[in-house]
Amino acid sequence: MDISAAVRESTSPRIDRVMVEIRRRIASRQLTQGARLPSVRAFAKVMQVSTSTVVEAYERLAADGAIRSRPGSGFYVANAVAPLSLADIGPRLDRAVDPFWVSRLALEDGPDLAKPGCGWMPASWMPQEVLRRAMRTLGRSDAHHLTDYSTPLGYAPFRQFLSGRLADQGIHAGAEQIMLVESGTQAIDHLCRFLLEPGQTVLVDDPCYFNFHALLRAHRVKIVGVPYAPTGPDLTRFEQALEDHHPRLYITNSAIHNPTGAVLSPATAHRVLMLAGRSNMTIIEDDIFADFEEDKAPRLAAFDGLQHVVQIGSFSKTLSASVRCGYIAAPKHWVEPLTDMKIATGFSGSQLSEVLVYSALRDIQYRRHIDAVKARLARARQAAVASLGTLGIVPWIEPDAGIFLWCRLPNGADAATVARHALTRNVVLAPGNIFSQAQAASNFMRFNVSQCDDPRLIEILHGALAETAK
Repeated sequence: MDISAAVRESTSPRIDRVMVEIRRRIASRQLTQGARLPSVRAFAKVMQVSTSTVVEAYERLAADGAIRSRPGSGFYVANAVAPLSLADIGPRLDRAVDPFWVSRLALEDGPDLAKPGCGWMPASWMPQEVLRRAMRTLGRSDAHHLTDYSTPLGYAPFRQFLSGRLADQGIHAGAEQIMLVESGTQAIDHLCRFLLEPGQTVLVDDPCYFNFHALLRAHRVKIVGVPYAPTGPDLTRFEQALEDHHPRLYITNSAIHNPTGAVLSPATAHRVLMLAGRSNMTIIEDDIFADFEEDKAPRLAAFDGLQHVVQIGSFSKTLSASVRCGYIAAPKHWVEPLTDMKIATGFSGSQLSEVLVYSALRDIQYRRHIDAVKARLARARQAAVASLGTLGIVPWIEPDAGIFLWCRLPNGADAATVARHALTRNVVLAPGNIFSQAQAASNFMRFNVSQCDDPRLIEILHGALAETAK
């Protein structure tokens, strides 16, 4: 082997590292089609390698067709840009067990797969008879409900019904201020398209629902986490984040927080609204768990009157995840441009789903079912706290309602390692760092109490914790 070949071989890992970083920037759209790559000298300094290493990496990327060279000008991203890779946007911390990992596993269907880490109740806990009655009613309804596109805002009787439900929460929104969408996630996506430009800043709770992170990365915005306390966001850190980052948007739950189960206090709600108004920041309030409440919690949208707060919700957790239907309640002057956005990106909602959900929610048996589920969840929470406690797994707080327990693992155990071990035994867990923008929850785990009755769970957790301690 000649000297030059030996040098190339010895620097190959460094060359690979440079190539991986350039490909990551292209995949995440940090480097877009036709963009000029950093100069060889500048990138060598960034990557802490020699200029010859960067030259070699660039030449290999050019040979692969990922970039092209313009003599005397530099290197540029080729016309054929790789598809957007959400997994490559943001830091690759805890990448092996990230939101996509958990979501894909939890959505898999298998008789031997236990899912205490998923975000929904088992089918046996859902109002199946209510849904069957609603489907029979739909089958006898007008033909256009079965065949036609929905109206731009969605099925009018359902929007009027939702207006009444919101009024029970102290939120005064006429049917003309409510737009139906296919899910809570789609509601946030529409609002992000409407409100945000790439590079702007969005505040989220830390921890928060992990798909907020994934969705915001797709919109190429800066995500800043604010630590969440038992009564709402840490107000000192919240105010500091406003001063430091000038965010355009804050996304939160206020009824039953995911993943902690905490409830926003009136004092914290008023302070958050005062700070948001001063900063001209919009708040998206996700109210997806409203029907699980025992006592009504404060709603930011009620205090604010839908001025700086937009409320969204859906019925996937309490009625059916298979029937996709949600809503946005927004300021009046937003409704027309939001409707245009809906038509541009999806043309129409599903009238079948809208009429079906409307019929199911009006069924008196739905309310009776929810009352029974809330009592069942209370028993399941008590049982989960007791059984997890035998392993030294303790809740951050003990919620009064909802399906989640946010728990600290004993002896500083790493939740991602525990989750990987549990997966080998067909148990899907939700480790803390997938909920934390700051990656500050490695010792936490979210448990869904409605999915914690599998007799294998405690045994598998015991083995995983023992393995982690080695």
